[in-house]
Amino acid sequence: MVRVKPFAAVRPPKDLVTQVAAPPYDVLSSVEAFKMAGEKSLLHITKPEIDFDPMLPDHDERVYAKAVENFRKWQAEGWLKRDPKECYYVYSQTMGDRTQYGIVLCAHTDDYAEGRIKKHELTRKDKEDDRMVHVRIQNANIEPVFFAFKDNPGLAAIVSRTVAGPSEYRFTDENGFGHEFWVIDDDATIAEITRIFTTQVEAFYVADGHHRTAAAARVGAEKRAANPHHTGDEEYNFFMAVCFPESELKILDYNRVVKDLNGLDEAGLLKALARDFEVKAEGSGIYTPAALHNFSMYLGGQWYSLTAKPGRFDDKDPIGVLDVTILSNLVLDRILGIKDLRTDKRIDFVGGIRGLGELKARVDSGEMKVAFALYPVSMDQLIAIADTGNIMPPKTTWFEPKLRSGLAIHTLD
Repeated sequence: MVRVKPFAAVRPPKDLVTQVAAPPYDVLSSVEAFKMAGEKSLLHITKPEIDFDPMLPDHDERVYAKAVENFRKWQAEGWLKRDPKECYYVYSQTMGDRTQYGIVLCAHTDDYAEGRIKKHELTRKDKEDDRMVHVRIQNANIEPVFFAFKDNPGLAAIVSRTVAGPSEYRFTDENGFGHEFWVIDDDATIAEITRIFTTQVEAFYVADGHHRTAAAARVGAEKRAANPHHTGDEEYNFFMAVCFPESELKILDYNRVVKDLNGLDEAGLLKALARDFEVKAEGSGIYTPAALHNFSMYLGGQWYSLTAKPGRFDDKDPIGVLDVTILSNLVLDRILGIKDLRTDKRIDFVGGIRGLGELKARVDSGEMKVAFALYPVSMDQLIAIADTGNIMPPKTTWFEPKLRSGLAIHTLD
């Protein structure tokens, strides 16, 4: 079972939350962050390169120092304040007619090391190193990671009771997504949440934040090695996560655009595709994939339906059956010559939140030659892959809404 604990969050006063809270560090470029950041925005802490003119590279030592300076300033000014006791929190996000409710808590680094926090993506050491520096210099998890867990009726009942009461924060962000936040400070409820997680929840699944999770575990290991009196209960053994029941989460499509046809003309590409797919022209109106193994392609001002033929994939292989694997093997690699999705500069990726109109626009502009849209991965597929110790191909899952940063911060002391 997983190990969790409450924590005394450092967070903004109610009247400042909309000025402090910000998108996560990795969804904005530095220029976008500069344009968005108001005086009190957390972006001055998570992307402090915006405070320099001219703007410095985000790995510059002066940028890291500025992050520490700003975090201290935000607390000194009262823009961030520590709760007087350790609490759990509930954080809801609303997108359209769908709301998901997460419990904000601290997870234990041992659970990551021992496989009870399960991942479905590989991490890059350079990105881990960068996130590790931020955790180390701040002695804090400034931004949470995003976990899923299998539905639990006891936790669902506690969340239902909590959200029936008044919330601490409630606001709508620039994308029209709703955010609401409740504090659970009742000792009996805190004890019950801890009991249920530690006796009934077998695993967490990393939905978003693989690099932050790995970085938190590495900082915890550093601090453990430096402490001759280490017990495992120290605050540095824990890191902040927002944990959602898997049935409330929805994965959006994660699509591909390619710069050229690898020496083929449009007719040649269509002919090559016919080997492994049923190809059907769908006209100029946007065509959305209808089911697993059905793809949408935009080429030369026309949309096409591509349906993988029987026998072209292995339904018994949790990786081989994924549409990202089918597209990578049969189209991107075999036809277009793209061998490594992580490094090939001829391919780019477009999160489903942007819509298929973004694919059309990038091809029509001449920037890209062809676009492919995929049917979204399901949570059942993600959990099956994580449970079997497999790893998904790059750029497979896109979760939306993104967690808002700044609603809670966890310090390691």
